[in-house]
Amino acid sequence: QVQLVESGGGSVQAVGSLRLSCTASGISFGIRGMYWYRQAPGKERELVAGILSGGSTKYVDSVKGRFTISRDNAKTAVYLQMNSLKPEDTAVYYCNILSANDIDFWGQGTQVTVSS
Repeated sequence: QVQLVESGGGSVQAVGSLRLSCTASGISFGIRGMYWYRQAPGKERELVAGILSGGSTKYVDSVKGRFTISRDNAKTAVYLQMNSLKPEDTAVYYCNILSANDIDFWGQGTQVTVSS
């Protein structure tokens, strides 16, 4: 059974930093990519950052230059370093793994709150 557990969320003032972690267990298949999504109140879930199996990364424009996604070599953990946080970054952040056969696995989410 695949399980993703996020940690590292919390409350921080604007321009502060947080580092989110997601640890995966039960992975016995190929992975196409590992991602972080977020969902703010009243808004749709959006893709924040992703790291593909080959190591290439992508970011939503609003976080470019501020957030960095990384993973461990075993592809059992993915991280999101968030710097220069803004109030509009406030959301529940979700870890996602997309398997090689296009099945999504999700964590339970971790709250990030940025105050001005």
